[in-house]
Order: sequence, then C-alpha cells, then structure tokens
Amino acid sequence: MSALHPILVELTEASASEVNALIAKTDFPLVDATGVTFVYRGEADGVHLRHWIYGLPTAEKLAPLGNHDIWYLHLDLPPGSRIEYKFEIVTGGTSEWIVDPLNESVARDPFGANSVCCAFGYSRPDWTLPDPQARTGTIDHLTVYSDSLGTQKEIPVYVPARFRRQRRYPLLLAHDGSDYLRYSGLQQVLDNLIHRLEIPPMIVAMCDPDERLTEYAADEFHARFVVEELYPALDATFPLRREPAARGLMGASLGAVASLHTAWRYPGFFDRLLLQSGSFAFTDIGAHDRGPIFDPVVDFVNRFRDRPGRPARRMFVSCGIYESLIYENRSLIPLLQSEGLDVRFEEARDGHNWENWRDRLRSGLSWLFPGPLWMVYE
Repeated sequence: MSALHPILVELTEASASEVNALIAKTDFPLVDATGVTFVYRGEADGVHLRHWIYGLPTAEKLAPLGNHDIWYLHLDLPPGSRIEYKFEIVTGGTSEWIVDPLNESVARDPFGANSVCCAFGYSRPDWTLPDPQARTGTIDHLTVYSDSLGTQKEIPVYVPARFRRQRRYPLLLAHDGSDYLRYSGLQQVLDNLIHRLEIPPMIVAMCDPDERLTEYAADEFHARFVVEELYPALDATFPLRREPAARGLMGASLGAVASLHTAWRYPGFFDRLLLQSGSFAFTDIGAHDRGPIFDPVVDFVNRFRDRPGRPARRMFVSCGIYESLIYENRSLIPLLQSEGLDVRFEEARDGHNWENWRDRLRSGLSWLFPGPLWMVYE
C-alpha cells in the first residue's frame, strides 16, 4: 500500500483554518511518480471514484481522512496516463455523480462533462493548443439531399486558410465531424498541423448522423450516401484531387465502424482510413453480449474478418488501453497486415473519449496525409 501523500499528512494535522488555506493553494488530484491521490471535501455518508478504466472496479471507495470532512483514494496510475472521472456522493440513502469540485480540468462530450486526471508524465500536446502563428481555416456549409437516407443533410466543411480555387486539395470525411470540432478541437488541430507543414492544406467534410445507432452500424444506405451522393456533391463544390490516395475517411467508436464498412463496400475509393477506438465487436463462437443494437456491427465485422479484402491501402488505428475495445482493435491489426495493407497502430493510456482521440490526430493525419515536412525528413 502506498504511503500517505505528504499533503494528506499535513491536512490530517491541520486546524480547520489551516485546511482551508492548504486546499486553496494545492492542485488536485495529487500527482506523483507513484500514482494519483483523489481528494474530496464535503459531508457525506460515502464517496466513490467513478472512472472508465476497463479492468478495474467501476466504483472505488474513498476513505475518510482524520476528523475533517475530507476523503481520499490513492490509485496506482501508470505514468503517462490520462483518465476521466466523477465522484459519486452518497448521502441519506441517495447518490449523486458530480465533477470534482477541487479540480478545474474538465472534458466535455455529448453527454456532459467529466473531470480529467493527468498522471505523472502526461501533458496535453502543444499542437492541440491555440497557435497565434497559425492561420485559421473556415467552416463552410453544404446542403445535400440524400435519396439513400431519405433526408436532407447539412454538412459543415473545413476549408483551409489560403484556399485557392486553382489548386486541388485532398479530402477527408469525418464521421461525427461536428463532435470532433466541439470536443477534440479538430479545427485547431488542422490549422496547426497545416501551419507546421505536417499535413497538406485539405478539405474536411463533417458527416453527422441523424440516427447514429442505425447509420453508423455498418449500414448499406449510409455507405451509399457517402460514396454516391456526398462525395459527388463535395467534388462539384470544391476543387478536389481525384486519386484515391487523396481521399480518406475517419471516425471514432461507431464512426470507425462506419468508416471501415464504407471503405469495404467500395474498396479503394477512400484509400486512407483513420479508425479510432472502433467498436469492432465480433464473435468467434456463440453470441455477443453487447446488446441488440450491435447485431449488425457484429455481423459486418464477422464477415470482414472472413473476407477483409483491401478496403484501403493505408490505415491508422488507435485505441486506449483502458477501453473495453482494446482487444478488438488489437486483433484487427494482424488481420489487416495479412492482406498486405499498410497499417500503423497506436495505443494510449487513456479511455474511450474525445481527448484521447484528439491526442492521436497528429500521428494519424500526418502519416495518412504527410505534408512537406514529412516528405523531406521521413
């Protein structure tokens, strides 16, 4: 068992006023080379750490500290880790999940906000931060009616700074694109990487679903929409390069399934794939345990594993070690390599979240679409 963190020793021996002063000047959670100590202050019958680290109990109990209304828990979190969490506060037979009141670092997603814990050795990549030197691209909008889906789609489109009609540009289509913009800072990342010459100026179309659990679950109509309706509309509106190597698909979770399925149904059309934490559920024997909404996904991945073919020549796959999907993503790599595909795989000590996917964008984008910097130095 790890020794009590020095700050906790001070808190144990401090008076009430000294506790207030010590907490006010301390950054929480407490991070050192041995792991992370979570601290909560407040009256409660019990406090639990709720995290998303696959393989550990989903609720870890904090212990009371001395006579103060302070609770703590030490977690042996490996260096370089980044996790998201909440506190569950139990009072009078009821419980409430809250972000950590002592931690200002939060990450947002479509379901709300989580507190962020960065273990020893992790720092946010500088290329995800605002760079005053980088010129800012713009977000245009394209309206596309889809016969395949029976609906009208509004497509946000990233257009790089210094866009010129007389030039031709690579195209990347991002599934859940608006979420990539909101929660992974995709526009900032594109601006920065283009400025650094790590990727070429490119057009990035944001494909947002109306019914995500249907459209992204290996849906034939979605694949047809992307290739036969959305791409021609983009090609008619923007000066795009026409060779398959200049066209890519990306997505995370079910968005990765939609990307792989579309490329598989139209092999070689999108020759670059960026697949993040793909929900590539499959079965070797028996039934899966992920619920009926995954039935079409499992059916597709099982068929893909039997006959992968060559959906794209180059693929970048990433996944968090703390995700339940790490096994499925790891198992995909030798399958792809056995077909002679050019595959790069990156794992991270992180979970199934948008900032994990943000932190992998430089590796993925610059390898799939290398800019002048990499063409010179790689």
